[in-house]
Amino acid sequence: MKPVFRALGASLLALGISTALHAKTEVSIPVESFTLPNGLTVLVHEDRKAPIVAVNLWYHVGSKDEQPGKTGFAHLFEHLMFQGSENFKGEFFEPFEKVGATEQNGTTNFDRTNYFQNVPTTALDMALWMESDRMGHLLGAIDQALLDEQRGVVQNEKRQGENQPYGRRVFTELFRNLYPSGHPYSWPTIGLMEDLEAASLDDVKQWFRTWYGPNNAVLVLAGDIDVETAKKKVTRYFGDIPASATVPRLPTMIPERSERTRQVLEDRVPQTRIYRAWNTAQTGSEEATRLELVAQILGGGKSSRLSERLVLKEKLVDNINVFQWSNQLSGNFMIITTIKDGVDVAKVEQILDEEIARFRKDGPTAEELEQARTVIKAGFLRGIERVGGFGGKSDVLASCQVFTAKPDCFEDELETMAAATPAVLTASAAKWLGGGDHTLVIAPGEQALGAQPEKPFPTRSEDGKNDRVLTPDPKFSVVKTDVDRSKGVPSTDSFPDLSFPGLQRATLSNGIPVVLAERHEVPVVQLNMEFRGGYAADVGRRLGTSSFTMSMLDEGAGEYDAIGLSRRADSLGMQYGSGADLDGAEIYVSALKENLGPSLDLFADMVRRPTFPQDEIDRVKATWIAGIKQEKTRPNSLALRLMPPLLYGEGHSYAMPFSGSGTEASIGALTRDELVDFHQDLIRPDNATLVIVGDTTLKEIIPLLEKRFADWKAPEAKLEIPKIAEVAPPKAARVFLVDQPGATQANIFVGQLVPSTRDDKALEFDIANDVLGGTFSSRLNMKLREEKQWAYGAYSFTQGALGQRPWVAFSPVQIDKTVESLGELKSVISGFATGGVPIEAAEADKIKLNNVRSLPGAYETAGSVMNQIGSILRYDRPDNYVELYKQRTENLPLEAVRTAAATIRPEALTWVVVGDLKTIEQPIRELGLGEVTIMDADGKPKS
Repeated sequence: MKPVFRALGASLLALGISTALHAKTEVSIPVESFTLPNGLTVLVHEDRKAPIVAVNLWYHVGSKDEQPGKTGFAHLFEHLMFQGSENFKGEFFEPFEKVGATEQNGTTNFDRTNYFQNVPTTALDMALWMESDRMGHLLGAIDQALLDEQRGVVQNEKRQGENQPYGRRVFTELFRNLYPSGHPYSWPTIGLMEDLEAASLDDVKQWFRTWYGPNNAVLVLAGDIDVETAKKKVTRYFGDIPASATVPRLPTMIPERSERTRQVLEDRVPQTRIYRAWNTAQTGSEEATRLELVAQILGGGKSSRLSERLVLKEKLVDNINVFQWSNQLSGNFMIITTIKDGVDVAKVEQILDEEIARFRKDGPTAEELEQARTVIKAGFLRGIERVGGFGGKSDVLASCQVFTAKPDCFEDELETMAAATPAVLTASAAKWLGGGDHTLVIAPGEQALGAQPEKPFPTRSEDGKNDRVLTPDPKFSVVKTDVDRSKGVPSTDSFPDLSFPGLQRATLSNGIPVVLAERHEVPVVQLNMEFRGGYAADVGRRLGTSSFTMSMLDEGAGEYDAIGLSRRADSLGMQYGSGADLDGAEIYVSALKENLGPSLDLFADMVRRPTFPQDEIDRVKATWIAGIKQEKTRPNSLALRLMPPLLYGEGHSYAMPFSGSGTEASIGALTRDELVDFHQDLIRPDNATLVIVGDTTLKEIIPLLEKRFADWKAPEAKLEIPKIAEVAPPKAARVFLVDQPGATQANIFVGQLVPSTRDDKALEFDIANDVLGGTFSSRLNMKLREEKQWAYGAYSFTQGALGQRPWVAFSPVQIDKTVESLGELKSVISGFATGGVPIEAAEADKIKLNNVRSLPGAYETAGSVMNQIGSILRYDRPDNYVELYKQRTENLPLEAVRTAAATIRPEALTWVVVGDLKTIEQPIRELGLGEVTIMDADGKPKS
């Protein structure tokens, strides 16, 4: 369960749904609704493009409904909802993994708690049975042991969020100052450690009785479903659940702040960061919608006002983000910016003051307003491909219903956006962005903010119980159903057929292969030009050359400088980017169908005519190096910087931080000539393949491409792609320790090299790895999270590669359980790899079934189709690879998976632990995992 900071409420919907304001494209989300006699509101959206149904259940309760002294209950209860119910004993995820569910999770914020998953259409009965069983039959399954287990998991989730630079404590302090004592938004959703520790079984049961009735919930079914089917099934599974009380809703509570306040806190960070926020309008209000536009114009992209001045022109900050975050009781307008090393903080704050004052006085230009509308519209068109998951159509509908009682509330927002004028936005900014803001400055210091004692929130004894006893609302009733829950979860006996779009191929006159998959559901065309090379091409060059060069392609191309290119792209509603990974580089564009031609012009400029202006190189270099410093302060990214050189050895093609960022020294020494040389050597038509997915045809797109690429010829110099050297495993296990003074967690990583993605046995190993650490119910996560409660999660993964792949297992664990966690990880991995605890048939079958049964819904979006095509091309797979993968997975014998598990060699693993060495070093040495080396953040041994 991943809590998200940014609310998925109507304010975010404004970003998504304030759409085709002056455009040809009509946007709609048709919806039908009904309400059961027990008060459950059900929304149904029909979308037949994939044989899946999004099941999205929102309860109108969040941390705002807690009291000081009893914080964290809403989120803690979300965790308890995944621990089985009276009629299903076990992890809630288990039946869903067997049917190939995707996008499954739960989240809690100030105002609501939601639970969601996408399931194959034929598994809808199972999903509704499971959701209804935990709504109507949960209390008998919650006992002290389960409460203690999930309390420990949540406490480690809290530690994990706080054991980061600029971590959870930042927003805790920000909202503590924005909202007065006792305001429902003044405390963090995750809660205080003391309050979590004090939570009793009676407390959490009463929380359920108060808030988890059907009359306080909205169920959205979106996808391969119609309203009549929905009525029958939802009534059958949910109709007999009694209603709870009707809880009075809190009124809008926007605190007025007349004075500006400022606070400085130190954290173990490499750069100063400024957070500035105002209390503003609540979700669903016209003013909140208008402030979304204001935020986009001020700081929503590279060509926005604050980015243009602070990032691009005056080069005072590395990044800036501006957004309106609207919630049920109040909203907040926020500016977050990271200041370059050595820059005067006061100067940046002064510029923020100047730009806000200028907007409040003069407002935006008509061109800025129209550009903001176009960007917002384009983002929404891309988002409505998905029926489920974060921000999908089911989220849109649920949010509107929960917060406005109108599932089509986005239509009101459309009208507000359409009516917005420069004068209207000027007035909104003048009203909300005056005095009363709070500025929080996080400055570099010696002690991590998250390691400091937690400040309490005032406790009001008369309110601090969360134990209100309310009478069920008598206006609601139940209906009899024929569901016999003693028979258990309904079985799913059939599954939809796999459907992957056919691949159409052509070749441009200059030899570039083109692969097209048509998708006409939304008027968007995505193009990805792929090149062989990537990080591997850094051999003989400076580390990070590939990534840095590719990142510069949008910093000036053709006739445009960086600002001009961004402004032109925004005016077209075009998204673009470029980058590199281990074995390749790519240049990507997502274009609105109506603007395909001019978007291709920009695409061709980026591919063929990047200008590499020296002033932009210098600016990006400084920001890039600052990013490397940031990586070295985050324990996870630090470990992932160190692992590849340890696994592959210095000088190897893959001996690069996983981020591809290089080192401060290598990036600092890069010259413009080196960037130009890399572009000429690898970004060439005889090294390119163009993948296209979206609303077009070969007949339409090929002439457009010929116009822009036909005269692009390969240079005479021979194309050279470095070969990937084979690496022998170390002769013994090794342990590398990195100090993170004051850390409340230790981040444990362990890895080795395994055969290439192209290896004949790669599939067997991938399935074996999923048993070990690839899913929620894998061995590692069940051991360290669910059984021991020492971690928020423990997983393992491989990264695709033409050469040997890195296999890595990892877990952030509470600092006082570091040695015990290392012991458990070693034990679980060894038992798995040696066959001491062999893979059971049920474990392998679960992974195989999930992998196969999730395929019909796996290609719902154009992006997922494009990613699969990219893999087909890179690893020389046949066009029908997806079907072959399904067949091979289904027929894979257990013994083959067990044999693949032995690929892991426990006696030759490489361990990296980042934590407070004064606490953990000596016990780790005594554990005897292997030879211990202390390293600094650059991977250099320390004496």
